[in-house]
Amino acid sequence: MRKRFRHLALSRDLGLLLFIGGLYSLSVALSNTFVNIFLWRQSGQFIDLAIYNLAAVVFQLLAYLAAGQCAKKMDRVIVLRMGVLFLSIFYMAVLFIGSQASEWIVLLGALLGIGYGFYWLAYNVLTFEITEPETRDFFNGFFGSLLSAGGMIGPMLAGFIISRFASNTGYFIIFGISLGCFLIAVLLSLLLKRRPSRGRFQLLAVWKERDRHPDWKRILNAHFFQGLREGVFVFVISVLVFITTGSELALGTYGLVYSGVSFISYSLAVKLVKKQYRKNVILAGGVILFLSLFLIITDLTFTKLLIYAAVIAVAYPFLLVPYSSMTYDVIGQSRQAGERRVEYIVVREVFVSIGQMISILSFIAAITLFDEKESIPILLIILGAGHSIIYFCIRNVNMRSMRDLVN
Repeated sequence: MRKRFRHLALSRDLGLLLFIGGLYSLSVALSNTFVNIFLWRQSGQFIDLAIYNLAAVVFQLLAYLAAGQCAKKMDRVIVLRMGVLFLSIFYMAVLFIGSQASEWIVLLGALLGIGYGFYWLAYNVLTFEITEPETRDFFNGFFGSLLSAGGMIGPMLAGFIISRFASNTGYFIIFGISLGCFLIAVLLSLLLKRRPSRGRFQLLAVWKERDRHPDWKRILNAHFFQGLREGVFVFVISVLVFITTGSELALGTYGLVYSGVSFISYSLAVKLVKKQYRKNVILAGGVILFLSLFLIITDLTFTKLLIYAAVIAVAYPFLLVPYSSMTYDVIGQSRQAGERRVEYIVVREVFVSIGQMISILSFIAAITLFDEKESIPILLIILGAGHSIIYFCIRNVNMRSMRDLVN
């Protein structure tokens, strides 16, 4: 392990960035799922959760565009700091609004989306800068393991605390802890070395790069289908767990199973997935994610949900590690990738966000026009095919040399 870290040239800044990422993952693992349950307990309506998550996605897209502009004019560490600050404000707002949160779902979704947009734009750009093609699988795998470690600790701890207190006291304790994690992350970001960027924000030029660089177009199409699955699944599954069990502790158990298996799976993905097998592994991961849905669309039980958690926890890392590395490699081989790296990251996230928005709008239409019990399982099957379609988008990606692209 030490040898791999030396190969990554683990600098002080990279260590700080990973530590900030760790605090982020712990905070999100503690509270993100339970915010949806907090809102569900107040309204009991899927439509409210859908509007909250739609607001988050819309404002995240807008934040990406604004953060991209900022990253070209100021230090990208400041952009990262702004994201963490907005996430801190989000948890302050949840604590302040309290039992009236369901009446402020658009505001809360907007704050969360802005925080996500600024944070992930800066984090992804910094990741692109500090990694090379030969180190990306390891870096993505290690960061995935970090997220999984936070996922093992957070949901179980949160579920335990919430279940031990009456009313909403446990929720407020967890949201307060998350706020504390983000405030520490803000302080740590002050220690990061400044990383200024130069040049104009040339989003249109990178958007048009799809016409000249087919691999870039293929990667963007894949990210659209990635977003198509993630839009609804990010909140529906956790609510199904809560509806099935009526227990926040059971939801914590679900998170523990998922993150525990995922932690092992990320470690194996880093060791086993070689560059020449990336596409085949992505196909296998996508197919498993799709087939796993048939465990939970009928006769839902907590046991089935736990099995589902374990299955997708195996599949996700084997899909995401090579998929993320391939994405960065394609960007790295695109025209003026160094100068326009911010724009490439923004355009990628635009496609993910469009997929997420269509996913949630489809969900809203389904539950509005049809019976929820009948329409939601069908919609999950349709949208759940998103990750399996990724392979058909990237199967013809040809990792050519920069010289070939320029000529």
